[in-house]
Amino acid sequence: MKDWLDGYDDRDWQTTTDGTVRYALLGLGWWTVDVALPAIENSDLGEVTTFVSSSTEKAERLADDHDVAHGISYDEFHDGAATDAYDAVYVGTPNAYHLAYVESAADHGKAVLCEKPMESTVERAEQMVDVAESTDIPLMIAYRMQTDPAVRRAKELVEDGFVGDPVSVYGNNSQPLLEMIPDHDQWRLDPDLSGYGTSVMDLGIYSLNTTRFILDRDPVTVQSQMSSHHEAFQAVPDERSGALLTLEDGVRMVTTDSQRAHEDTQLKITGTAGQIDLRPAFHGECTMHLSRGDMTATVSHEAFDSQREMREEFDFFSDRVLTDGEIVADGRHGLQDMRIVRAIHEAAESGDVVEL
Repeated sequence: MKDWLDGYDDRDWQTTTDGTVRYALLGLGWWTVDVALPAIENSDLGEVTTFVSSSTEKAERLADDHDVAHGISYDEFHDGAATDAYDAVYVGTPNAYHLAYVESAADHGKAVLCEKPMESTVERAEQMVDVAESTDIPLMIAYRMQTDPAVRRAKELVEDGFVGDPVSVYGNNSQPLLEMIPDHDQWRLDPDLSGYGTSVMDLGIYSLNTTRFILDRDPVTVQSQMSSHHEAFQAVPDERSGALLTLEDGVRMVTTDSQRAHEDTQLKITGTAGQIDLRPAFHGECTMHLSRGDMTATVSHEAFDSQREMREEFDFFSDRVLTDGEIVADGRHGLQDMRIVRAIHEAAESGDVVEL
């Protein structure tokens, strides 16, 4: 244990340091421009060569502002403009638009890194998987926690038996969405664009997917309750959501989420011998609290902060594109998350236990 605390390989996944993946970025909102773009610029294996937006004028203007070589419209992207300028596509649009852009990227033979959740419904996510597999393009769903060093160390500790047999998981993810984006008509509150709802799709998926990754176990049954109270959330059912899931091997998981609450993120895994508590967990600056018997430790490294999370994600994807290596999480992994999210909504609507 002391050896692990003293040092470890931040990039245990890396297989190459050679080559560059050229990216086209689709959907030039604040996340793409303020987070994804600098992450790629600071990465070892990627560069941004193309911006894709609603109009050529907007794309060219933003490309000039950020010293990106090409700016094209969505229509031009679908038609195959500038395909010689990029190798991979990052899809950062609202959920319900993902499929169309992945279909065009596949037509152009380009690798795809698609934001989570991968689409608005299970059926559309299934279509995305079919498209990627039939055209044999690399498809990764953008789960940045899976390359976060703290999360990877948590997985390593579980596999080494630090917690003993996993017994329970508690996950929470909440944020004050209307303070962050004071727009009642934003797409995350529009089920036609977001999908099944807002809090589970946008926030709860972090607890669900990170737990699946760390424990290597999937849910088998779901019970849940959800409600909406503020007028801005009248079109979506889950301003507040809570779910009880049974995972494989009898592990119980409670997950709570809200888009209208004090910002808080946590993922706590308790076993027969110890506990791993990531707190905060999902919004950057991940800190790990460890307990086993009389031993307690808090582990915080600069490698665990938000400035690096997206860079790690893009370099992982670039590494896999350059080497034709195994992608985690691929489209089928993202599809399973969509099925879990749908089950949580179905359980809340019916009041019954839903099997997966």
